[in-house]
Amino acid sequence: MKPLTTITLLAAYGLAPIQVSAQATGTITTAPQDGDLNGSNFTYPWPVKLFKFSSQLQDVEMAFMDVEPTSSPTGKVAVCLHGKNFCSATWEATARALADEGYRVILPDQVGFCKSSKPSSYQYTLQQLSYNTYSLLHALGLGTTNITLMGHSLGGMTSIRYGLLYPSTITALVLVNPLGLEDWKALGVPYRDIETLYNSETQSNYTSIRAYEQATYYADTWAPAYDVWVEMLASIYFGSEAAAFALDQALVTDMALSAPVVYEFGALRPRTLLLIGARDTTALGKQWSPPEVQARLGHYDVLGKQAAAAMPNAELVEFPDLGHAPQIQDPDAFHAELLGWLKST
Repeated sequence: MKPLTTITLLAAYGLAPIQVSAQATGTITTAPQDGDLNGSNFTYPWPVKLFKFSSQLQDVEMAFMDVEPTSSPTGKVAVCLHGKNFCSATWEATARALADEGYRVILPDQVGFCKSSKPSSYQYTLQQLSYNTYSLLHALGLGTTNITLMGHSLGGMTSIRYGLLYPSTITALVLVNPLGLEDWKALGVPYRDIETLYNSETQSNYTSIRAYEQATYYADTWAPAYDVWVEMLASIYFGSEAAAFALDQALVTDMALSAPVVYEFGALRPRTLLLIGARDTTALGKQWSPPEVQARLGHYDVLGKQAAAAMPNAELVEFPDLGHAPQIQDPDAFHAELLGWLKST
């Protein structure tokens, strides 16, 4: 006798399976615009607001910017998710380009990052980060709005999970050099415990951050315009919540290493654009892996093609000479491809 599943029972009663999407409730307030906010004193380009809600039995704040259209409003909404070593402010140029096209743009800082709360104890999962973002959109009255979701790096990996959780809410999914195009642990990256990851995070400074970003994010090039993003991140590592931030970053690294999304690409339903800097070599755990493992990791010139082939509705645009952050390294080329594709949706 076959076991009765939920879908079997629903079919027996003539009912269709439904997707239930609960969300956290909270309040939206205006944040202080000057000085320290949750360990960050970086000045953002638009007013910062806070989504205050309860998560994992504690009160948290999710900072975000809500950018209004600067041309005739289209009613379209774009949500841009930052990477591990970035903040929502890093999307400034892209947000301005989208606002010029009539988009309303939501730029959140995830819990644990930048101007958002840095809990001393938090179970980071891609589902939780997606749920927090989904809850923010509901609090803004955008819960039933079809969005353009754009994610870079870790934000891209989170966007993939969001797309799997809430596919009916997404009109277009844009993935910019997302993490998670390969399963690092399956490829041989050794396990590193939280305390070791934390100790490594506490050693981060301007010099170490710039060296890493120059090699991977900018394809061994450097421009003065990149310095602002290094200084933004370094200031949090030395800010008023430095220890909490370092722990949260260690937990986030463990989360990403432990939660591959690559095996689920075939289930992604939204129309998807992969924007890939082909000289990117980013791979979590690469720096502490043996040489033979390092050689297998982070080949975005291959990974982008593999991901596009695995995703049912994906298109791939590669930037052959760019690294992990093409939207920063060559914003004109990046925005031309992005806006051209969005206009075709």
